[in-house]
Amino acid sequence: QVQLVESGGGLVQTGASLRLSCATSGRTFSRYGMGWFRQASGKEREFVATIRWSGGTTYYANSVKDRFTISRDNAKNTVYLQMDSLKPEDTAVYYCAASMAGDLRSISSYQYWGQGTQVTVSS
Repeated sequence: QVQLVESGGGLVQTGASLRLSCATSGRTFSRYGMGWFRQASGKEREFVATIRWSGGTTYYANSVKDRFTISRDNAKNTVYLQMDSLKPEDTAVYYCAASMAGDLRSISSYQYWGQGTQVTVSS
């Protein structure tokens, strides 16, 4: 069991960068695959990026590929999402999540969720 707390969101202009952090509670953090999802107003929650427990394998949604970078620091029990070249269509609440097993690109594979952090990109 793990608790997740996101931070780092905010209001920025098109082209700006933000770095989101997800702090976790557990000393077993390294056992979990971690993912970032987002939910825009009126839209379903969608996959953004994921990283395996080892940190060596990552996957990205096509919409953020080459702009976003997911990483993790198991010693700090923290996962990050570096977001560059932000666009208005990136505006959403961003959630981090932890998975014990399954396809990390699927929302159904995640058992634990943070409360979200708002990212707003103005045009």
